[in-house]
Amino acid sequence: MRRAGVRAGTVVGAVLMSLPAVPAHAGSVAPRDPDLAGVRGVLRAALRGGAPGAMARIDDRGTVFRATTGVADRTTGRALAATDRFRIGSVTKVFTATVLLQLVDEKKLKLDAPVDRYLPGLLPDRRITVRQVLSHRSGLYDYTNDMFASSVSGFEAVRKKVFTPRELVRRSLRHPRTHAPGTVYSYSNTNFVVAGMLIEKLTGNPVGSEYENRIIRPLKLRDTFYVHPALRIPGRHAHGYLTPDRAGAALVDATEQTVSWAQSAGALISSTRDLNTFLSALLRGRLTSAARLAQMERWVPAGTGQAYGLGLRRRDLSCGVSVYGHTGAVQGFYTYAFASKDGKRSLAAAVNTSNNGTVLTTMLRTLDSAFCGKSVKVRRGVAPVERQEDVAPAVPLG
Repeated sequence: MRRAGVRAGTVVGAVLMSLPAVPAHAGSVAPRDPDLAGVRGVLRAALRGGAPGAMARIDDRGTVFRATTGVADRTTGRALAATDRFRIGSVTKVFTATVLLQLVDEKKLKLDAPVDRYLPGLLPDRRITVRQVLSHRSGLYDYTNDMFASSVSGFEAVRKKVFTPRELVRRSLRHPRTHAPGTVYSYSNTNFVVAGMLIEKLTGNPVGSEYENRIIRPLKLRDTFYVHPALRIPGRHAHGYLTPDRAGAALVDATEQTVSWAQSAGALISSTRDLNTFLSALLRGRLTSAARLAQMERWVPAGTGQAYGLGLRRRDLSCGVSVYGHTGAVQGFYTYAFASKDGKRSLAAAVNTSNNGTVLTTMLRTLDSAFCGKSVKVRRGVAPVERQEDVAPAVPLG
């Protein structure tokens, strides 16, 4: 792993100013010094588990730590670089939620208003609120359960297809709702397709333009793009490889795709640098008002050691540290992007494969290495199996 010093304070930010919630997690202990050897070991383990390449970046109070291993392109053998761009999957949801919370700050939106107020007739239940959509408590069925019931054939059927957001919502509404609005957390990509529709209705602009104007340009995120429905990742990037459901089958190069099946739920492209810059700015209050960030951090239970706010996930690590961000899965890539509560330390880690539960669980350990340091030793086989909700959560992982 290379260590490079950078000036502190270089991130540029901009501000354009039911179910009981879990209280704010003020009791979390402070992060410990990163275990850089541990991070390197996790990345090597991901390769042993089937990932062609793995990378991680830690930004810690002006110091940057980078690690990469493996290849970006299995055909040419080009080594993965720390600056390679990749598809971030559901980490996109944090961007989408941030834009909506800025619209709340601008008094163009109310979190507890029904979605029907802004998108009349879209949803069959007028009780579903904007807050419930952003916290995955709407009860809207996740259409990706059907779409990707088979990993490769499901992907190839949509690789070059372009959907309208309403088409994706209609796919969800073919199924009964999973629960009454506001009662239960149940992850669904449908929620953030609706969130993207809200952004476009309230601003009159494409969702990609709002990402650009409100987040990407103010923070100088030079590697972050919303190219939907274009197929290619701009510039130098990692190829992404989808693992077939059948054991031993060849990996499928899934790099080129519209990601139209996800859009505002998961279609952004970025880099480890840009993800750390974004999460640091968000958690330090540079993208929304303090009141709106507090709303984002109103937690509901979301599985063992996890809670969910408004487009933001909290993970409680084994050493008592809590970290804030999101996971991402899109065909060919897994991403973990998390930061400390004060935004002063951030980790972005990614592999260029997906549909591989072993790799997914392995990469979870980068969080312990980055935030718990050497105080926690996770023996092989002891870590709990990680569950990826971002794509087809009802389908068992390979």
